[in-house]
This record gives sequence, structure tokens and C-alpha cells, in this order.
Amino acid sequence: MRAPTQALLLLLCAAAPLGGCKEKPVDGPSEDRTLEKLRLEVDRVNQGGAPSTPPGTPTDPHAQLADLAAAQDADAVKPLTLASREAVRVDTLELQPTGLESMHSLRGAGKVALTTSDLFVRVKLEARNTGAKAVDVPLSAAKLVDAEGQEYPIPRDAQAVGGTRKLDHTWEPGQSESLALVFEVPLAAVTPGLVLVFPSRGGKDTRLPLQ
Repeated sequence: MRAPTQALLLLLCAAAPLGGCKEKPVDGPSEDRTLEKLRLEVDRVNQGGAPSTPPGTPTDPHAQLADLAAAQDADAVKPLTLASREAVRVDTLELQPTGLESMHSLRGAGKVALTTSDLFVRVKLEARNTGAKAVDVPLSAAKLVDAEGQEYPIPRDAQAVGGTRKLDHTWEPGQSESLALVFEVPLAAVTPGLVLVFPSRGGKDTRLPLQ
């Protein structure tokens, strides 16, 4: 993971008319003003202007512009189209996909946040035990598998911030719950062939197509 905070602070310091740039807590209105300045900077660079940087700082205009654009989209949650909304079963637990989205930044309670240069992918599900007996299903063992076969398990920190915290428990007959599973993957992984896999304790793994 990486956060573009340092690059953004350098940019804003360079734009200040007099010396001194103090880091302050980021609130809603202040964040909006910051993003508006970044949008103006991106527009200016797109029209041929040079990116603003502190004197004497070596720059790569393409990299800096990429950082600016990434900062604009850091908090944007982008809905993705599910390949299928058909329910799958893990033992007697029925899992119905209801949503799929990606983002660069996850925000939890208070000021807790995580940012990645890759993508966080959040899968939303409705789970229900359709059996006549209680069942234990370790949903924390779920993983994404891309078209190349690369596997991405659930990262604990990201799951704690942006997903359902308690994934492993006993499901009583008829018990249901809305779930959110969070993964961190490279951008290239979110392509046709991406599947959500629930490992089986002895039988065949359950596979849920996502893209």
C-alpha cells in the first residue's frame, strides 16, 4: 500500500504565497477544497503548463500528474457489474451476490483509513443457512482468483476497516446476514475471469464468478 499524502503536501506547499505549510487534520470541507485545487492543477498541466513543485525538487511530470489524478479518485467508490447474481452454496450456507465495487481508499469509523496504489475490491453478499442444522463456514478463508490463476486472500487490516469484521461463526438454521468481503488486488486482476472462491474442507471448492 502507499498513500499519496506526501506528494499532495509538497504540491500545496509550493502553491502557498509565503513560507510555511502546516499539516492539518483533513475534514470534509477542507478535503473538498484540496481536491478542487488538484483538479485545477491537472487541467493546467493538460493545457501544457508545468506541474508545480518546490524549488530544487526533481520531478517526473508524468508521475506527478498520475499522483494528482489518483488523489482525485482516492475516495471514489466505483460500482462494477457482476458476472452473475445466482446464489452459490458452501455446505448449507447460501451466498447471494448483491454488489461489487472497487476503490483506492477505504474509510472506517472515525478517521481510520487505508489507501493503496492497487485496488480494494469489495464483494457484497446475502448469506442464509438453508439447512435444518447449524453449520460452521470459515468465510475468512475466501479468496479472489484472477484469470491468470493468481490468488488474493482477504487482508485482515482492509477487512477490518471496510468489511464485515466477524466472518467465522456458527450459522443457525434460517439465520441470515448481509456480508462484505474486502480484497486488495492489482488493477490488471479486475478483468473477465475474476472469481470468488470459498475453499472446501474436503470436497470441491465453491466458485462465484465476479467478472
